[in-house]
Amino acid sequence: MIVTTTNTLEGHNVIEYLGIVTGETIIGANIIKDVFASIRDVVGGRSGSYERVLREARESALNEMKHHAQQNGATAVIGVDLDYETLGSNGGMIMVTASGTAVKTMSV
Repeated sequence: MIVTTTNTLEGHNVIEYLGIVTGETIIGANIIKDVFASIRDVVGGRSGSYERVLREARESALNEMKHHAQQNGATAVIGVDLDYETLGSNGGMIMVTASGTAVKTMSV
């Protein structure tokens, strides 16, 4: 399945718009606090452990979005947007949301 942030696909025509699809993942703050508490790989202000947790959350949200698109018969998702939001008291959780438009395409 093709997933892109653009609204068009080079070499493909959109033949049907199937609607908005989304995927969400929420990470509890305890995971993030644990990551920060055990960080030993901080180099130049960056944390590989923290980045891995966020990468996994992003991939989970994208996979859920793609799954919903495939259930609707889509061959691609265009106009994809990723959002990161803090939730709960004192920002105790982080939510990653992926959204886009599910479409059917045909190669040109």
